[in-house]
Amino acid sequence: MLEASTITLLLVVVLVIIVLSVFFSFFPVMLWVSAWAAGVKISIITLVAMRLRRVTPSRIVNPLIKATKAGLGVNINQLESHYLAGGNVDRVVNALIAAQRADIPLEFTRAAAIDLAGRDVLQAVQMSVNPRVIETPIVAAVAKNGIEVKVKARVTVRANIDRLVGGAGEETIIARVGEGIVTTVGSSNSHKDVLENPDSISRTVLSKGLDSGTAFEILSIDIADVDVGKNIGAYLQTEQAEADKRIAQAKAEERRAMAVAHEQEMKARVVEMKALVVEAESQVPQAMAEALRSGQLGVMDYLNLKNIEADTQMRGSLGKLGDGEDPNRPTNK
Repeated sequence: MLEASTITLLLVVVLVIIVLSVFFSFFPVMLWVSAWAAGVKISIITLVAMRLRRVTPSRIVNPLIKATKAGLGVNINQLESHYLAGGNVDRVVNALIAAQRADIPLEFTRAAAIDLAGRDVLQAVQMSVNPRVIETPIVAAVAKNGIEVKVKARVTVRANIDRLVGGAGEETIIARVGEGIVTTVGSSNSHKDVLENPDSISRTVLSKGLDSGTAFEILSIDIADVDVGKNIGAYLQTEQAEADKRIAQAKAEERRAMAVAHEQEMKARVVEMKALVVEAESQVPQAMAEALRSGQLGVMDYLNLKNIEADTQMRGSLGKLGDGEDPNRPTNK
């Protein structure tokens, strides 16, 4: 009988513990006590309703306690709606407290919009108080005399809270500063001017208003390092000369090929003309024989032609003798 009562008591104790666990997990009594102790007026029914809306009460009540203690005047509906929208309530409240301490005008709606836009609103407030230094990579630019100049700059920026939503980020700042450096160096007559007055780059870049449309405000641009690079002008001239040389060689080769082709064509024409002459000479005896048979050429005419040929050969021999050549010497013809 004693053992049965003991078992019953243990079962009752376990059941009570389970019931209390379920009760306190669904009814956040301790969280309600903490809020009541901090002076935050919130009912236990509201906390239960948060459970029903799938909202973690601690994610709302704890930031509400901090906001109330800081005197921000934020209500529970604003925090809950921001939580349901996917925002970070604790970070927004911390940013509002930091902005209040730094005397920076920042409303809850603006902070919630910045947080929902994907930016760290607390970091933005801290950057407004403590400016950040962005170091650009090495920017290579070429002066008018063809000498390359390598510049590295440090940009001091401060977050502009009014332009955090929709404003460009650090990449845009770095790109615009690099563009300003290239423009300034490229407009210099010599690389020596840049080395002597590196602050001219800072003045020129700052005067362009490069922070427009960005989430930052440029406070200063300091030139950290300036180095002299390659002689790009000489390199380009050398490359151009080499290209011109290759073009000239190609044109000369083209002209040579055309000359060779023309020469081959002329040789072919000479061979063709010689063949025509030989063919014509071979037809002369046949023509003379045909003329004798037809009576168009008489015997006396033929003898006169032979006398003319003999006279011509004699005159040629006498001409060669006058030039010092023996007419009786056999030739290779």
